Amino acid sequence: MDQAMTEKCEAYLDIETTGLSPEYCPITVIGIHRCNGNSEEFIQLVGDRITPESLLQALDGVETVYTFNGERFDLPYIKTRLGVDLVEEGFAHCDLMHRCHRKGLRGGLKKIEVMLGIGRNLPGVNGYHAVRLWWQYVNNYDEEALKSLLEYNKEDTINLKTLRELIA
Repeated sequence: MDQAMTEKCEAYLDIETTGLSPEYCPITVIGIHRCNGNSEEFIQLVGDRITPESLLQALDGVETVYTFNGERFDLPYIKTRLGVDLVEEGFAHCDLMHRCHRKGLRGGLKKIEVMLGIGRNLPGVNGYHAVRLWWQYVNNYDEEALKSLLEYNKEDTINLKTLRELIA
């Protein structure tokens, strides 16, 4: 059997929002790092392109979705904002934060990345900055702010695969 046929497609998912309340604060970016054997693809849904249909299309063929704190944040936020319950849709979900805790690694994603030596191009950017970058883009048409936000989201998302490999 072809190796691609035997590999399971997995996705690493991270969202950016304008705040912590899914009732009032929209999702601004959904980053999805799809991995299927040696094949990798990175998808970002941004602003008005974030729809239930576009999310499910981006996850088509995926068996397992990996997040960091997604059980408490990303997945419930997606369910509230988009009406899509990824677990009910049939995706297995693995929250890497819980795996880190079982290995004695505590703190947020950035702190754990530092502990494990996972590098970043934007080491000083965090969720607070992500909100500000979005509004800078929306209010001032600042394409550089959007570019920084997308790079930040991409690093969060792609680093989840590295994290998973290091704590396996």
